[in-house]
Amino acid sequence: MDITWYGHSCFRLVERGKASVVTDPYTDDIGYRLPKLRANIVTVSHEAAGHANLDIWPSSTYVITRPGEYEIGEVFIIAIAMHSVKKKNAQPNVVFLFDFNGLNVVHLGDLNYVPTQSEIDALGAVNVALVPVGGGNALKAAQAAEIISLIEPDIVVPMHYQTPQTTLKLDPLDRFLKVMGISKIQSQPLLRVTASSLPEQTQVVVLDPQQ
Repeated sequence: MDITWYGHSCFRLVERGKASVVTDPYTDDIGYRLPKLRANIVTVSHEAAGHANLDIWPSSTYVITRPGEYEIGEVFIIAIAMHSVKKKNAQPNVVFLFDFNGLNVVHLGDLNYVPTQSEIDALGAVNVALVPVGGGNALKAAQAAEIISLIEPDIVVPMHYQTPQTTLKLDPLDRFLKVMGISKIQSQPLLRVTASSLPEQTQVVVLDPQQ
């Protein structure tokens, strides 16, 4: 499977012979410029300019915005409503779990609290976790680290943090890396993962936003 990051919370997940997925496509006003992408499936964690640009997709694209279970193009998707009802003005958020023939990727959207153990257990085994780390309306670094310790994914890809491209006021990636005890890390343009290439211990992979 190939995972490409386009900035903020937008990724493209591609596996040969299966439907391609784009998560949380944004509008240009957040600073990034989303290139023309092809996708069979588009998922939206919540209705916001940085996550729900649906005007650019052809009518043949399958758009998922609500909780439920879906099977499209040999990709099994579980969408779970997961947001804090205790926080004032907390926006709805949908967490997506993608099963590509046994390789499981979870996209946490704008998750803004540490879920209960039962909520974590509902996700099952996670190979790759796409985790917001920059605060704003989503997780801050320490919360992200706590959730990672609960989920215990094989690979963590941070998202939703401050970069030179975005106009959003978010915390920088360094804050998350410090909490995770990582002093230096080499970013890469693409994450290619197979069942046989998964690390023995949780590994953080930083991707360069592709524009």
